[in-house]
Order: sequence, then structure tokens, then C-alpha cells
Amino acid sequence: MNAIDAITLEVADPEAAARFYSAAFGLDSSRVRLRACETPTSGFRGFTLSLVASQPGNVDALFTAAVDAGASVVRPAAKSLWGYGGVVQAPDGTIWQLATSKKKDTGPVTRDFDELVLLLGVEDVKASKRFYAEQGLAVAKSFGGKYVEFDTGSGAVKLSLYKRRGLAKVAGVPADGTGSHRLVLSGPSRPFSDPDGFVWETEPART
Repeated sequence: MNAIDAITLEVADPEAAARFYSAAFGLDSSRVRLRACETPTSGFRGFTLSLVASQPGNVDALFTAAVDAGASVVRPAAKSLWGYGGVVQAPDGTIWQLATSKKKDTGPVTRDFDELVLLLGVEDVKASKRFYAEQGLAVAKSFGGKYVEFDTGSGAVKLSLYKRRGLAKVAGVPADGTGSHRLVLSGPSRPFSDPDGFVWETEPART
């Protein structure tokens, strides 16, 4: 396994969620899929999704579009030591970080973004790093037991690991949560669940 082909968000109303993601971020089922699910979940689901843009203006455009489409503001967009960004929560409950490492605009403002990144909040970063390495994912960056970034090549989604409580703090939400992650990942490998209960399904072969 060396890529994530797509992610599936399990939501109460797939049609409403599809309208939101199209209006807010211009996302379709090529990267973010939706399916109906009523499995109980509460609090922090243990992951965030990030859209990484090239400049602050794009972050603002994405942020505004998300709020206009029905998202709630978790953390207003603002400058920080690492760049510029904010956090919103989609109507289905998924937390989205909208960010850039740049602090000034260098071109026309659009809603374009460069990367879609999945950050999994895990209890033991080192153990999860070993687990995913055994599944075939190569480590691109690693900072001890705090953060790991994998090389997912040309996959539609980038994958990183973060300490669960640290990820919740970055997102601006309490770390407590119970029930389903409401997230399923698709890749070319065999089906499995990781140490924190995140589920992977095999991506069907394309004909």
C-alpha cells in the first residue's frame, strides 16, 4: 500500500452533505465519498481533514464559502507562527482545517487548494507509525512521538498521524469523544483496522 485513493465520510444525510462539500470546497466523490450511517458518535471523532492552500486569500475564500454553505466556525482564520488558517465544522460533524504556510497573497484569490490532508489522532504515534509502515506506507517526515507524515505518492489524499489530544488542541475542540469515527479509508491493500479503530477498505479494481 502506498496511497489513499479516497475517503468515505459516514453521514446522516448523504445528499445534504454532497451539496455542502460541492458548495463549500468544490469537492466531489473522486476524493470524498459519502454514505448513510446512523452509528452513534459523539464529541471528537479522532481525525481532521485539511485543505492546504497556496495563500491566505484562498484560505479566506474557502472559509467564507464553507460558512455560507452551513459550516460552523470553530476557530476563526488568523495569522500564526506557521502561517495562516482557521477551522470549521461541516454540518455532518467533520472538522476541517483550512490553512496555508504563506502569510501574504501572491496571486489572484480563488478557492483552489493544493492538498487534501487526513490527520489521524492516535494514542501512540510511534506504534501507529510502525503499524502503517508494515502496511507498506513509507515515512516522509517524523517528529518522535508527536507527528508522522507518510509518502502517499500520487494518492488523492495525504496521510499524517498526530497525537490525539494534540490534534484536538490544534483543531480547537475538546479531545473527548466516543462511538464511531464515521470515517472509512480506501486503498489498494487488503482490508484492515488500525490500532485506533480506523477502518480501511480495498479499493475495487478499475476496468
